[in-house]
Amino acid sequence: MSNIDRDHEQGLEDVQQLGLFAAIASLGYVFWVVGGMEMVERLAYYGVRAVSGLYATAPLSEGGLGVSAVDLGSIFFIWALFQSLVPALVGGLSDRLGYKLTIFISTVVKIVAYLIMAIYPSYEGFVIGAIILATGTGIFKPGIQGTLVKTTNRENSSMAWGIFYQTVNIGGWMGPLLAAQLRQLAWSNLFFACAAIISINFLLLLIYKEPNIEERLARKRSIEAGETKQQNLVWESLKELMQPTLWVFLVIMMGFWFMFNALFDVLPLYIRDWVNTETIVQDLFGPGGTSNSAIIFLLGMSNDGTRIMPEGLLNLNAALIMITCFLFAQFSGKLRAINSMILGTLMTAVAFILIGWTSAAWICLVGILVFSVGEMLSSPKFLEYIGNIAPSDKKAMYLGFSNLPLAVGWVLEGYFGPLLYGKFAAKETLAREWLTTNGMPGDAIASIPQGEAFQHMVEFAGQPAEVLTQTLYQANTVGVVWDIMAVIAIVSALGLFFYGRWILSITRAFTTEASSA
Repeated sequence: MSNIDRDHEQGLEDVQQLGLFAAIASLGYVFWVVGGMEMVERLAYYGVRAVSGLYATAPLSEGGLGVSAVDLGSIFFIWALFQSLVPALVGGLSDRLGYKLTIFISTVVKIVAYLIMAIYPSYEGFVIGAIILATGTGIFKPGIQGTLVKTTNRENSSMAWGIFYQTVNIGGWMGPLLAAQLRQLAWSNLFFACAAIISINFLLLLIYKEPNIEERLARKRSIEAGETKQQNLVWESLKELMQPTLWVFLVIMMGFWFMFNALFDVLPLYIRDWVNTETIVQDLFGPGGTSNSAIIFLLGMSNDGTRIMPEGLLNLNAALIMITCFLFAQFSGKLRAINSMILGTLMTAVAFILIGWTSAAWICLVGILVFSVGEMLSSPKFLEYIGNIAPSDKKAMYLGFSNLPLAVGWVLEGYFGPLLYGKFAAKETLAREWLTTNGMPGDAIASIPQGEAFQHMVEFAGQPAEVLTQTLYQANTVGVVWDIMAVIAIVSALGLFFYGRWILSITRAFTTEASSA
């Protein structure tokens, strides 16, 4: 085993974590500053991302882009490709240039993206804005995550990643709530607001201090003086990726990220089409809903207080994580990292089965909550695991690598998720098929604007929308999309199980070799 391999294998060993309060107390101020920057960035990002599918597929008459599910898949494909691959490419660059500079650059890029979306409300404008936003997000991640790793240690890493994930979801919770209200006025209001929000990070950068900057600058001076030879960044990255324990893990996690992103890309469309959230409102507040403006905002409701918007219901994911993630971080810290990821992944499978089982609003809500628990047990541990096995001078590089499985999984899901939904479950598609089989002329169907087929179905059939919604749901296999996602989750959990057994054999062999040396 080479020295590089030996250092890498040492990072695979699990370390006893500090207690709840000791771990929280051990986190320095720089950790909280980057948590604040991440929260601000996520607030703006999810303000747009959570409703991007709704915006793109909404008809032109409602201020949307009026695109099909296939076109939406193309947008998500491009978005995922840029956002996932950029950090994998610039992660090592962040280690060399410094985290503060790359965070600053990313903030400027993201402001430009939001302004393009606001000023050019068209398919082309949104695609260009999405590409620039994805690029800025990709530049942002390595510096933030690299800072987190360098301001923590192996004894408090579980709690640190859990709290960091919690701050992420504070922003992730607030963003969709902001979107739910602003988009009911005008979509451009939302994009302008997000540009203003992300600008707050310029202020936080004033109090941000890059950890281990002296070490980085000393290495830079040594390289400039010719005392140290700096390897080619591409070759150095490839050499690290060739570590079997790293690339096998990354390959397994591709399936995890495929099914994970389906919840955020596809579920808002599913809720809009099939889930009657008025039942939840009526159960909580009575037949007339609520007129309390605070409740309407906090639950992401329609302005009239009679239903919960799709992004409002999905926002329960961020709300639960925002409130409880530190508790699950404490729990997961008692498990081996791989075991925590296996448990979390299996819980996401259960969530998808629940969502696909019925369109009942309360069952959908429970499915979202179960998924959220699974996410807290798996997603932070994924980043923690990558950060722990990374060499000290390659933290951002390795955390950039963590985006490779996200790139493949999200890119594939970004295309196939909306495609599967459009084929098996989209109300627009099924309404057009119903109109065809029930006698509406083909040329009349073809002339219906994208996104308005169900309204024409209601007029053609002369029946209430609620009745026709149930007719379409019962006559088609709408839930099959979520069954597919559940199968992918189960396969990913099995992959992690066998990977965990392999890693355990490696660490045992390393321990035996070290004790006999």
